[in-house]
Amino acid sequence: MRKRVNRIRLFLALLMMAFIFAVRSNSISVAVSEGGLSEAAPDASVRSAVNFDHKLDSYAPLKDRYNFYFTYKTVHPWWDAVALGMEEAQRQYLEKGIIITYEYMAPDAASAEDQIRRLLTAADKGYDVIGVDVADEAVISPVLDELVDSGLKIMTFSSSDAVEGCKRLAYVGNTHNYQDGADLTEALCQKLDYRGKVAILVGSVGAPCHEDRARGAKDTIAKYGDMEIVATEYDMDSVDMAYELTLKILEDCPDLDGIVCCNMSNPVGAARAITEKGSSAVIVGMDHDEDALRYLNDGVIYCLGVQDCYSIGFDTLQIAVKLADGNLPGELFHEKTDQITTVIYQNDAALMLELLYGEM
Repeated sequence: MRKRVNRIRLFLALLMMAFIFAVRSNSISVAVSEGGLSEAAPDASVRSAVNFDHKLDSYAPLKDRYNFYFTYKTVHPWWDAVALGMEEAQRQYLEKGIIITYEYMAPDAASAEDQIRRLLTAADKGYDVIGVDVADEAVISPVLDELVDSGLKIMTFSSSDAVEGCKRLAYVGNTHNYQDGADLTEALCQKLDYRGKVAILVGSVGAPCHEDRARGAKDTIAKYGDMEIVATEYDMDSVDMAYELTLKILEDCPDLDGIVCCNMSNPVGAARAITEKGSSAVIVGMDHDEDALRYLNDGVIYCLGVQDCYSIGFDTLQIAVKLADGNLPGELFHEKTDQITTVIYQNDAALMLELLYGEM
């Protein structure tokens, strides 16, 4: 069985959210207008941010027992939410008499070297499929190629795929991280009337999702002559490091106008520093951290791009079963299975907090 400590509050809250979503419409509403990102009505964007209404498809597994190994960048609430989708798929397979066990483990801090050790250890243990959320695509992708060449079934999942051309068999997750970074930054630029000094907090060095979002942010800012990037820093997906880096940026640039945050941790650290210093810098960032949602509700954070972690987890387990049976991408599943990101604003925050964390 996987070795992971569940965050009970998140689990119960997401179960409550699943119930609420089950009796509501699941239509997708993207907060975008012809002139750029706009503030959608709270019910519309929040209802579409996460899809809990999943059922296993009609594929009939060839075995009655599977054992998988999944490793990801770092222990973090984001991957706890992914795990909840895996658990639901596991439960539905069990109802069909199919037992799925899996390891679901990661280090306390992102490390490509640690990830290589975990992958090589797993390679000797006879798992049906090995899945990885890539910590550093340049470092990890060659290792994945070697594992595939040795006959192992390797997939990637979450927000980080391997480099283009890697031999990994399939990917489930966010395929539009560059666009997410561009969309969030466009919202920031629009809020600032397309002029001002901006800092970028990237995340982990080499992590494809973080780097791609940062590239989207940089390319968007480059379109506007009165926008300037004054700092680009790596916080290694640490709230505390993001806080310290933001304090340093504010010290160097007290008239900072905005911050683009490229992972789930750094909006919290940035908002903490902004609040402490009384800065009016506008923050945009990623995902559904409870503190980030509180800062969003208070207006300290302007908007957040929320990924559908639950769907990533559910679909990852389904794809793993098909790969274990010897299937390759084609009619049964795509090489890349995409998940949505929904941009939410201050008027979405209270409902999202209520649904995810039980706050009124």
